[in-house]
Parts: sequence; structure tokens; C-alpha cells
Amino acid sequence: MIPEPQVAAPAETGAKTEAATSEADGEKLLAGMDCLSCHKVDAKLVGPSYQDVAAKYSEADLDMLAQKVIEGGKGNWGEIPMAPHAGLSKDNAQKMVRYILSLKK
Repeated sequence: MIPEPQVAAPAETGAKTEAATSEADGEKLLAGMDCLSCHKVDAKLVGPSYQDVAAKYSEADLDMLAQKVIEGGKGNWGEIPMAPHAGLSKDNAQKMVRYILSLKK
């Protein structure tokens, strides 16, 4: 199992700052995980690009997508399964998904 990367807590408060901090934390978390071996920001690799995911989903799908990152699965983007990340906290999975959703064109 890959250990979960740690990200420092945000120093500032406020909705806009928290969202930007959460997205930055999500980007750092993704960089420390194995996600980039199957996903790229702007092109399909093994799985869909992050931009394609952002185009298909919205903030309303945040919890479902975070759970999908934790549990893994297949079927939404083809038959190649996404590996589970069972050691990842729901909070960090949501940060990662917020970053991905921020890539909407």
C-alpha cells in the first residue's frame, strides 16, 4: 500500500482562499501518489485525462468521485480498472478531486 502524502493545513481562512488552498493541496497530493502513472492533465494515458474528468463531472459529484478514488473501480471510462487507494482519507481524496475539477476548460 502506498503511504498517504501529508499536506500542511491552510494558514488563511475564507471561502475563496480555502478553495484555492484545497486545490493546491490536491495537486500536491496527486503528485505524491501513483495517479500520474495512469492519468495526465490534458491527455488520455491508461485512464482519462484530468481535464476529461473535469468536463464530465461537477462539484456536486465530489463525494462520489472521492469515494471512487479510495475504492477504485471500473466501468465509467472503460474496462481497465482504477486501483483502489484504501489508505487515503476522504478529506485528502476530496482535495485531489477538487483540484481535478478545477481543470475544467
